[in-house]
Amino acid sequence: MTSQTIFANAKIVLPDEVVHGAVTIEDTLITAIDPGATVPAGAIDCEGDFLSPGLIELHTDNLERHLMPRPKVDWPHDAAIVAHDTELAGVGITTVFDALRVGSILSKSPSRYPRYARKLADEIENMRVRGALRISHHLHLRAEVCSETLPDELSEFGPDDRVGIVSLMDHTPGQRQFRDMEKFEAYIRGKRGMSADDFQTHVAHLTDLRARLGTLHEEATVSATARLGATLASHDDTTAAQVTTSAGFGVSVAEFPTTLEAAQACRDRHIQIIMGAPNLVRGGSHSGNIAARSLAEESLLDVLSSDYVPAALLKGAVKLGAIWGDMARGLATVTCNPAAGIHLEDRGRIAPGLRADLTRFCVIGDAPIVRGVWSNGRRVS
Repeated sequence: MTSQTIFANAKIVLPDEVVHGAVTIEDTLITAIDPGATVPAGAIDCEGDFLSPGLIELHTDNLERHLMPRPKVDWPHDAAIVAHDTELAGVGITTVFDALRVGSILSKSPSRYPRYARKLADEIENMRVRGALRISHHLHLRAEVCSETLPDELSEFGPDDRVGIVSLMDHTPGQRQFRDMEKFEAYIRGKRGMSADDFQTHVAHLTDLRARLGTLHEEATVSATARLGATLASHDDTTAAQVTTSAGFGVSVAEFPTTLEAAQACRDRHIQIIMGAPNLVRGGSHSGNIAARSLAEESLLDVLSSDYVPAALLKGAVKLGAIWGDMARGLATVTCNPAAGIHLEDRGRIAPGLRADLTRFCVIGDAPIVRGVWSNGRRVS
């Protein structure tokens, strides 16, 4: 039997406007949008709350926090994956691209990064097919150019692995996100407990890897992205020249450009611009790079990512709605824009025939309050 649910008396967030009305879903799909404040018998009265498409998260490191809640504490992975999934559902996210690093450093050095992506991807997929997860999970492979194993690790993934995004990550010291070496040293030594000598060894090792393997790893990443049918993204572009290089690789999405120059170059080349919602909410970058608000005010911001704070995604979108004086435009940065950027044609908008991914929320003061979340027609929060 078909299961029908009607969400009535809602402010429905469409791509270009907010309208008062009702949304009907049947089983897993949206079937109708009707204007007006009428609440039919048996309908859910949204009491004037916003009803938006479920939020789409393209780049999150949140799973890492659940896997290692304290330094050197390896939490059981099935429990960590479920906790991550539950947290995202609770803040309105119905589609996530879990970011996994590919490209490891296995030699003995302060730069050591263990290999983990293939095993963790299998664990996420196992939980998904067993019905343990509330929302739609896909993969975002973060391809580390400064590594020893990148081509080999990329070869472990195939077209059936739900890889939607591959991003080129170049963490050569002294450029991109950490051009300021003092800030880079403070960040790395604080995070990893390195001595001053170990930090210098770390810098030398990464610089050497980039010099010897960087071009090979970039070529392997571009080739793997095409083989996987994924979207290629750049990361932390800083100069117009870097954007030109990214465009030459076929990049169509730019994650976190660090300067106005780079963001403008992305716009000139029709590359979608992603900025961090925590940057917007906090009022600036924790690394000293350009503020997301500055790009928003120049209309150089297309998509928000929660990055390391899942709740920042909806809060950031609402904040953009206030900055632009247009709630629909603000919410588009976490719904229809990311869907379009990575070619997810079945979600990201409230429209008949699309997935019934919905987030109901109100705003109290400056804080969005999630009142209910539905993923593929099923209430998950």
